[in-house]
Amino acid sequence: MTDSQISAQAVAPAYTVPQERKIVTAVPGPRSQELQARRLEVVSAGVSSALPVFIERANGAVLVDVDGNQFLDFGAGIGVTTVGHTEAGVVAAAREQLGDVIHTLFTVTPYEEYVRVAELLAQHTPGNWAKKSVLVNSGAEAVENGVKIARKHTGRRAVAVLDHAYHGRTNLTMAMNYKAMPYGTGFGPFAGDVYHAPNSYPYRDGLSGVDAAARTIAYLEKVVGASDLACLVVEPIQGEGGFVVPADGYLPTLQAWCTEQGVVMIADEIQSGFARTGRWFASEHFGWEPDLVLSAKGIAGGLPLAAVTGRAEIMDSAHAGGLGGTFGGNPVACAAAIAVFEAIEEHDLLAEGSRIEAALVTGLERLKQRYDLIGEIRGKGAMIAIELVQPGTGATTKAPNPEAVSQLVAYAAQQGVLFLSAGTYGNVLRFLPSLAMSDALIDDGLRVLDDGLAALG
Repeated sequence: MTDSQISAQAVAPAYTVPQERKIVTAVPGPRSQELQARRLEVVSAGVSSALPVFIERANGAVLVDVDGNQFLDFGAGIGVTTVGHTEAGVVAAAREQLGDVIHTLFTVTPYEEYVRVAELLAQHTPGNWAKKSVLVNSGAEAVENGVKIARKHTGRRAVAVLDHAYHGRTNLTMAMNYKAMPYGTGFGPFAGDVYHAPNSYPYRDGLSGVDAAARTIAYLEKVVGASDLACLVVEPIQGEGGFVVPADGYLPTLQAWCTEQGVVMIADEIQSGFARTGRWFASEHFGWEPDLVLSAKGIAGGLPLAAVTGRAEIMDSAHAGGLGGTFGGNPVACAAAIAVFEAIEEHDLLAEGSRIEAALVTGLERLKQRYDLIGEIRGKGAMIAIELVQPGTGATTKAPNPEAVSQLVAYAAQQGVLFLSAGTYGNVLRFLPSLAMSDALIDDGLRVLDDGLAALG
């Protein structure tokens, strides 16, 4: 064994679950079926599951269900376990904190872990200026607080979002979502003063970033009025909307307009942040330095935590007692978040995001050459998607093909691969693996996808 091999072996993570795909029963298996029957008796039907297998263990990039089936996880809890399931440093930090302080409530008696997370957020979010944070529980709560802070800072009422956006399931965020079903149908009335502006969707609109921004700005000026607009909330890469990547120049052009008009521009980095795209935050890919950044999902390795981070003068607009909540910035979640920051730096996980992008895109390009229903491959880092269209329409109408996505997700699940769907039209297959997923596992998952595509005929 060479010195370099010994060194690589020394730093390689030790997995408690073999990193391989293995199916030993039907999917779902008998134990999962038993648990599903119990679930149907006591869990609201409104809480659905993409795949009714019950997970018993998870490690690295693999999920193990109660029947012993092992699934390659290309979803990572929809972008939560970015550093890998049960990452050793995260588990150790949370376990130690559990023995010290589980809860006190920061707004009554503070603790260092909350402060340290805020320091790390100030260091790693885009923009070279003084920043402050508030820690909360979930992505939707971060969105709500970001809007609340922007309204307080500007004294204005209106909130703008983009077409194809997704921001959560609270009353305000349901109003901010583009797609009603399943997130908002029947749950109204919703919060008012929310406006939906056209976005940049290069595959479908063909516009340059500057031209798409001009279209967005024209809508905001004519329909909302800049003098009434508190904030514009934007996902740098849209998540549920289908991993839509804006054209170059789009986001900086919008930021320049917002700054000129006194509008707070907010980056919803809930799904795209924390090394997911090969950068700390996806905004960096586009040269965008937002006024506020919203974090959640990958911030704490699987524990519930979220944050609003931004310009100190904006964050300090809120009066004392105006921000906070009982569990926001819980000590155990904060300890886990600190461990996530450390893991990203110590294991060079930004480079792992770029590695995963190269492996996924290379494999998907080969498939695209063989299957004309793959209309586009897009994304950054470990946030890649393919948009599926009806065969023969890719260069013309680009007619969405949601049926193919549904069939591929179902087929892959039976083979031990967990894929997720997305997109306004339900025609996007997204790949959101943890940064622990090896090239070998990516290749294995793509072989299953190849078989699934071939089976479509």
